[in-house]
Amino acid sequence: MRTLTELLASHCQPLDRHAALSATQVAAQLAVVPDWQAVDGTIRRTYRFADYFETIAFVNALAYMVHREDHHPDLLVGYDRCEVRFATHSAGGVSDNDFICAAKADAIFAQRYGGAPA
Repeated sequence: MRTLTELLASHCQPLDRHAALSATQVAAQLAVVPDWQAVDGTIRRTYRFADYFETIAFVNALAYMVHREDHHPDLLVGYDRCEVRFATHSAGGVSDNDFICAAKADAIFAQRYGGAPA
């Protein structure tokens, strides 16, 4: 299991089909990013905002980060919320890359919006 500091300092790497984490490993790593949950072969979190402008500002900041990491989530965007879902298709499940990006998404949220719980 990686610490939050390790996740934030890491960068996504190309992964093969054998890089998916086991359910036990995913559960252990979720302790480091506690607002995320494992659902249907993904990790996901819903971020909440005051209005649409804040939501889209977050989506844009997130898009910049994930583009740099070359690891793109599925997003469900509404007026005052954004659900982010990470999975690594090439690895066939949840991988270290998903947790790296989840930690970085949380850091973006905390920096801009004070890290209030979702």
